[in-house]
Amino acid sequence: MAALPTPVSFLVSSIFCVITFAGMQVFKSSLAGTEVMTIVGGFVGSILFMLILTAISNAETLAFGRGFQTKFPEVIGSVLAAAVASGMVHRVSFTTCIIFSMFELFLINRLSAATYGGSQTAKPVAATQKRRK
Repeated sequence: MAALPTPVSFLVSSIFCVITFAGMQVFKSSLAGTEVMTIVGGFVGSILFMLILTAISNAETLAFGRGFQTKFPEVIGSVLAAAVASGMVHRVSFTTCIIFSMFELFLINRLSAATYGGSQTAKPVAATQKRRK
């Protein structure tokens, strides 16, 4: 399955964001009904996190060019937006959304490193000592 072009991916992820958020609000009473469903609400919130992050990343790529990468502020904003949406369902969903989102972020990072190569780190330069005679 081929990846979508950036503008189409932005549009699709944005639409799915709205649909997921609306679904969480429509089924709020069901998601807050039992302990298991509050955890499911947090999981749905983590899917919302992934969709928000994808939409933001695609919007930045469209605005700033192909080489632009999503950084820490965008991730924090996406987690907070998804957690608040989950918190509107139930306070336990807020917490489980953050936990599931961190796990998803770990998996996204692993996938990105495998696809595009790991992050570049500077190699330490060995200090040479001059000896006096």
